[in-house]
Amino acid sequence: MGPVSGQSTDPDIPAVEGTSVVGTGVHGFTSASGGLGVYGECATGHGVHGKSASGRGVVGVSDSFQGVYGHSDQNAGVVGESENMHAVFGVTKGAGSSGVYGTNNAPGDTGAGVLGENPGGDGVVGKGRRGVVGMSVEFQGVYGHSDQNAGVVGESNDFDGVYGVSHNLAAAGVSGHNPGGRAGFFEGNVVVTGDIQLAGADLAEQFDLSGSPDVEPGTVVVIEGVDQVRTSNRAYDRRVAGVISGAGAFRPGIMLDHRDGLPNRLPLALVGKVLCKVDASYGPIQVGDLLTTSPTPGHAMKVTDHEQAFGAVLGKAMASLIDGRDLLPILVTLQ
Repeated sequence: MGPVSGQSTDPDIPAVEGTSVVGTGVHGFTSASGGLGVYGECATGHGVHGKSASGRGVVGVSDSFQGVYGHSDQNAGVVGESENMHAVFGVTKGAGSSGVYGTNNAPGDTGAGVLGENPGGDGVVGKGRRGVVGMSVEFQGVYGHSDQNAGVVGESNDFDGVYGVSHNLAAAGVSGHNPGGRAGFFEGNVVVTGDIQLAGADLAEQFDLSGSPDVEPGTVVVIEGVDQVRTSNRAYDRRVAGVISGAGAFRPGIMLDHRDGLPNRLPLALVGKVLCKVDASYGPIQVGDLLTTSPTPGHAMKVTDHEQAFGAVLGKAMASLIDGRDLLPILVTLQ
């Protein structure tokens, strides 16, 4: 049969209608480069509409190009809709190819290669050897965002919920970032087979502060009771507990017994480097000098009576102070 063309002015009557009991309703073929086997155009509706009770509404087949190609300047190039099944279903038999592939050639970070949206469920679900694979040359392979919940959730019955690998020795397999807050949260045990590298300078533990809550980091404190400390105020006090951590650039590397929402609970440096309030009026302080509590509230002083200092040593000075009061870096070594 030769070429067929049709025209209709009635919106409910197609220009060309094909019906078949066992074959193809309409079949189009062209051998011209860049031509179309079937071309449909409509100003306000569907350019091509295929409907089937039990088969495929529209089938596109190509040996070397897209089986079905959709393009739009203002809306979706291809839209799939289904009442009971996948709106779009992609199958591939080629090794290394994708069942569904999306790309975005817009300049800059202005769109997504594949976008899944579902107000009541999962936006994108991937099943297979790798459920979802994301690849990028310069940006995130997979990016997750949520205003109310987790940006990305990983769950597994028999393996790690989230597993990250990096082939760059300077990079991390899994990285968390939250300036001023928690970069990571673990509920359960944590197993580490390599070294733990911490940027903080001391080992601190939180204690309840007795007395004035306006205690600055660097203040020397003594034991007041169970889980309680207060500002030191006498010399050679054997109840010395440590120094309030966080003065200057020094921050705790490890925090023990942390409890949120308790303003009178402060981190006490028990071991490590810390900036400490010192008073050199009781004797000039040199590097390596032993330090103890002083009559100046919250300040340490140089040990001059070693007999009294037994059990009251706070640490060792790591810098010198000839006179006056200042914050001095010390090495906390309670003894």
